[in-house]
Amino acid sequence: MSHTFKAILISRDENKKQSVGVAELRVEDLMEGDVTVAVEATTVNYKDGLAITGKSPVVRRWPMIPGIDFAGTVTQSTHKDWKPGDAVILNGWGVGEVHYGAYAGMARVNGDWLVPLPAGMSALDAMAIGTAGYTAMLSVMALEKHGLTPERGPVVVTGAAGGVGSVAVALLSKLGFHVIASTGRPQEAGWLKDLGAAEIIDRAELSEPGRPLGKERWAGGVDAVGSHTLANVLAQTQYGGAVAACGLAQGFDLPATVMPFILRGVALLGIDSVNAPKALRLEAWKRLGTDLDAGKLRAISSTIGFAGIVQAAHDIIDGKVRGRVVVDMTATS
Repeated sequence: MSHTFKAILISRDENKKQSVGVAELRVEDLMEGDVTVAVEATTVNYKDGLAITGKSPVVRRWPMIPGIDFAGTVTQSTHKDWKPGDAVILNGWGVGEVHYGAYAGMARVNGDWLVPLPAGMSALDAMAIGTAGYTAMLSVMALEKHGLTPERGPVVVTGAAGGVGSVAVALLSKLGFHVIASTGRPQEAGWLKDLGAAEIIDRAELSEPGRPLGKERWAGGVDAVGSHTLANVLAQTQYGGAVAACGLAQGFDLPATVMPFILRGVALLGIDSVNAPKALRLEAWKRLGTDLDAGKLRAISSTIGFAGIVQAAHDIIDGKVRGRVVVDMTATS
């Protein structure tokens, strides 16, 4: 009989009331897949917080092991690309939503969902980046593909103290952009400037209903907030600029007009990290290995053990988390 391992399990009763507990599982209890991975590190993303707290219908199959990303080592494989001992990363693909996820000692998944851990990067480093950082990189790549360069002018990052935002600030500043960081946490101004932000603005400047067009303030931006914030970012983007939209911390609505698009030629770039093609994932992780300053990566992350996951999920929804929360799944306490 195989050994057991701990897993966080989200269940709900016949009245659809959700509960979260810790279970002892075996590999045989996992869902089907052609690669089994010993999970060494994971992270707590905003989406994981939504799943564990039940604040949003992230989980679509019960019971469910949450956790949308992990890094670890292959223990078994019948997939042509992977063999035992390979170091791998997973982001998205419905893991933690419809397929058992990362908050367990072991995971069994489709090998097509995995990418190799970049050389020189540890599992903990990869999860300090995590889905949030990988999404930030996809956003930056989309802006670059649109032709945005530092010479075009400043860029704004909303939700800048969060996981996506903090990595976006670090990436964009290293690439030479003048970064305007929008945050509702003024106490984080010094930390954001250490990451590379040139200016800090209060999120209140963007979070309320605004005009269809405003003063042109930036050449582009990365928005992880949605709703009125994204509408105002678009309304204040310069002619020919672009905004990458990758989150919905304020809401999934977009109370905007077509004015920025038809009068200023502004582009709205949608960023999907869950089902992004493998070639794009490989490029993003390669870039993260070179374009993200290691010192800044350490500055945006804190590390907890398995026992701290549920509390961290509540904290991230309550806006108490700065940067990235890494979970060391090998820790004994």
